[in-house]
Amino acid sequence: MSLDVFLKQYSNVSPEGKQAITTPQRTPIFYAYMCGIFGYIGQKTNASEIVLEGLKTLEYRGYDSWGIAVRDSQGKLTIEKHIGKIGDKKLDGALASLQPQIAIGHTRWATHGGVTQKNAHPHYDCTRHIAVLHNGIVENFQELKNDLLKKGHRFTSETDTEVIAHLLEEEMKQVNASLKTSIQTVFAKLQGLNAIIAISTKSSEIVAAKNGSPLIIGIGQDEFFLASDLAGILPYTKDVLFLKDNELIALQKDIELVSLTTGKKLTPERETISWDIAQAVKGKYKHFMLKEIAEQPAIIETIAKTYTDQIEEIAGVITKAKGVFLIGSGTAFNACLAGTYLFSKIASRHVNTAPASEFMYLEDFLTKDSLIIPLSQSGETIDVIEPLIRAKQKKSKIMALVNVLGSTIYRMSDYKVLIGAGPEKAVASTKAYLAKISILTLIAYTLAGKLPEGKKLLLAASQEIERLLQEKSLAKIKKIAKILTKKDHLYIIGRGVSYATALEGALKIKEVSYIHTEGMAGGELKHGTIALIEKGTPCIVVAPEDETYDAIISNAIEIKSRGGYMIGISAKDHPTFDEWIEVKTTGAPLLTDIVPMQLLSYFMALSRKLDPDKPRNLAKSVTVK
Repeated sequence: MSLDVFLKQYSNVSPEGKQAITTPQRTPIFYAYMCGIFGYIGQKTNASEIVLEGLKTLEYRGYDSWGIAVRDSQGKLTIEKHIGKIGDKKLDGALASLQPQIAIGHTRWATHGGVTQKNAHPHYDCTRHIAVLHNGIVENFQELKNDLLKKGHRFTSETDTEVIAHLLEEEMKQVNASLKTSIQTVFAKLQGLNAIIAISTKSSEIVAAKNGSPLIIGIGQDEFFLASDLAGILPYTKDVLFLKDNELIALQKDIELVSLTTGKKLTPERETISWDIAQAVKGKYKHFMLKEIAEQPAIIETIAKTYTDQIEEIAGVITKAKGVFLIGSGTAFNACLAGTYLFSKIASRHVNTAPASEFMYLEDFLTKDSLIIPLSQSGETIDVIEPLIRAKQKKSKIMALVNVLGSTIYRMSDYKVLIGAGPEKAVASTKAYLAKISILTLIAYTLAGKLPEGKKLLLAASQEIERLLQEKSLAKIKKIAKILTKKDHLYIIGRGVSYATALEGALKIKEVSYIHTEGMAGGELKHGTIALIEKGTPCIVVAPEDETYDAIISNAIEIKSRGGYMIGISAKDHPTFDEWIEVKTTGAPLLTDIVPMQLLSYFMALSRKLDPDKPRNLAKSVTVK
């Protein structure tokens, strides 16, 4: 069952209302749609260059390989493909001399087949009259491929995507078959969650269809843009259309939108996005990661000053719920864990949490009175989407904290909160994490009847992060980063809310520096991990001046006595610390204490000559399951 079909049947998102639930649905076992897609059709004659630049903005979604297909003024298709990152590459093949008005492109995160030029997208059919690119996994591709081989089709790649091109070739052999009708037929044969985009010599249009993988249409003046992320659209227009599951769109002079389920034409629902292009470019910064760390003070301040109405509404919903559950993946889960401490400590309220991928094993007690709060930067994280589908089947309510308007999780939710971080293009999340923590902090203080106090703490934290970003503080962090880059292992300890900070700090360092880093609750150190401590083993101690201070310093002394090299993140120095990063007390350590570790991870990556924006084996938006 597709997400939008599910929503139409079982959620309040649908205008048709809810229907009775029959049997529980389980989503397919394996997904991957992290790759970047960009397309252009319009009056300009440099479509290939537009698509190339669009792919550069989306490279964080996949950077194993990339390719572009164009349809020239004579109707001929030409494809150019390359291995590796796009970076500052320019078109140097056949596309460099063409002046097309139609082009589609793809940055790949490899799933089927190795990282080779032949496996890069787009893919031709046998006749080279059709070019296809694709996000997702065709779960039944081998069966489809075997049938096509029997019919004489010749395959040049190891990918599941090429199967789609050959299926379209078969369909378009039929009398009066168009690219649109052929895609409708072929899409119904594909198992799994997929998005396909195709162009053909037979028509001057781009046709796309999707089920699960995000696709956004940018609407310009006599031109259209197609992308897998809003960041790609921002340089050109803020007028967008979010393609829903089981919808097909044909872009030519106008938009033709069709339901793949009923075959009926649909009326496009346009939306205007508020993000600014300046948020999606590096500007004066060498890397997006550093830029996004630097944007955090302003984001926190904005949330403190402008989110009152939303926060009060959220608090009201939480108060009425019987059972509240925070779920997320990776950095978002660390924010969820932080939230459980915040709600307990500040609002004396019990809130459950679990990694989203584990929630299916804890969901049996969900009821219609339960409230699920999913946290996600992209709003497309499949490990989060799956439990939300099942929560909807149990009629539980969903309140999303996401960063992307129109994303799948946004559309699935009964209550929607945009966290306001703006486009986050570095793969390792920073500003989205602090935006989530800021909102959770204000919710907790609102539940306690102390919203003004919460706002005051956020503003103080914003000012302290500004100080941490000044050269004096950065110089100290750079120095420590150089020391740590020579180490093979690193440990980070914290207690209370700082346990979540320790986990998030370890994740950041692992993601971008590739140094093994383990975050843990300080009290757990002596239950095994201390056996790994030897002379020179580095350990970061997160020691805010709160109720955890004495206990975490005691843990630090345990490590120091066994030869550990101690790095303190604290408002005051301590004899145990070999290095000290001062973070002044603001009353919101969750917001301030993580920043030194974000910066450490960044500078450690640079010291190791790594790209902090594009860690190996990772892509930004959606996990693979």
